[in-house]
Amino acid sequence: MRIALLTYSTKPRGGVVHTLALGEAFARAGHEVTVWALARGGDTGFFRPVSADVAVRLVPVPEIDGESVGERILRSIALLGDAFEGAFDVVHAQDCLTANAVGRARGYAGLWRTVHHLDEFTTPELAACHERAIVEPAALVCVSEAVAAEVRSGWGRAPAVIGNGVDAARFAAAAASGAGEPWRARHGRYVLAVGGIEPRKGTLELVEAMALLPGVPLLIAGGDTLFDYRPYREEVFARAAALGVSPVVLGPVDDAELPGLVAGAAVFAFPSTKEGFGLAAMEALAAGVPLVTRDLPVLREVFAGAARFADGPAGFAREIGQVLDGFGDGGDPELDPAHATVGRALAGAHTWDAAAAAHLDLYRRG
Repeated sequence: MRIALLTYSTKPRGGVVHTLALGEAFARAGHEVTVWALARGGDTGFFRPVSADVAVRLVPVPEIDGESVGERILRSIALLGDAFEGAFDVVHAQDCLTANAVGRARGYAGLWRTVHHLDEFTTPELAACHERAIVEPAALVCVSEAVAAEVRSGWGRAPAVIGNGVDAARFAAAAASGAGEPWRARHGRYVLAVGGIEPRKGTLELVEAMALLPGVPLLIAGGDTLFDYRPYREEVFARAAALGVSPVVLGPVDDAELPGLVAGAAVFAFPSTKEGFGLAAMEALAAGVPLVTRDLPVLREVFAGAARFADGPAGFAREIGQVLDGFGDGGDPELDPAHATVGRALAGAHTWDAAAAAHLDLYRRG
């Protein structure tokens, strides 16, 4: 098949990671794959190398000073819609922006769209984009049953459910090779959160939880996003200062360094208020790192038996503290087999080749 996959960014966000890994798995299965993406800030490539078997088409989005989020959304859709071309057997958008761009260029008939999670946007242009990208595409895929249930309940549509894969071997190898040791030497027994500082990631509650665990370092990685979360970031930093918490904000971490950062963590904290699957958390389990996550239906679905569940700052502090207390001075995750052995097995069961095969089956059935 000739398959086009579309994603809204070149940065290391979950949907972008999904797009690249799925495209490479399609190529391994013998299909012709082109990945299309919006490239902001002068980017000339993705955050990591992409297999030579996958064609990449980047559509530049030049920066415009003073442009609002809504204006940037509409311009991004127009730029990608105008650029999109080629003969494909399958066109599959991974987000609402690219779904709208294809719809603008070719109409929505025949378009596949993955709903990674559902959002509630206040920007009118983005809210309309989100709605069209659920209602109009010919077929929908969700990465968890919990998200599919929301789509069925809210829109009366019947998405297919195909979970994410995970490059489990890469994160397991980082743990086995000691790639986490330099991070531990630098920061001690640290708690790690990945995804940046934004409302959906629950950063404020995590900071409040860490105030109840004095002396435990909090590292926050990631954060490249289309949206402007500066007011929320300022609120988080002000609250951290008031509570005496000093989070180490790493920003985007080089892809080659990420497995070591994850493997070095004593606890992976995942306080997101909304998720579709939790790919970063699954990578932590692959590295044998204990996971403490918010008690959401989708995260129960994906991580039951392999994670500790918590709600609110006190709940997160309690669960993180219990994990840390169980480690002793050595900080060895193997002391908690429910998070290491079971977690590794769960992560290893999610492969990108299996996810690709499930997608290909859907495409063939139309």
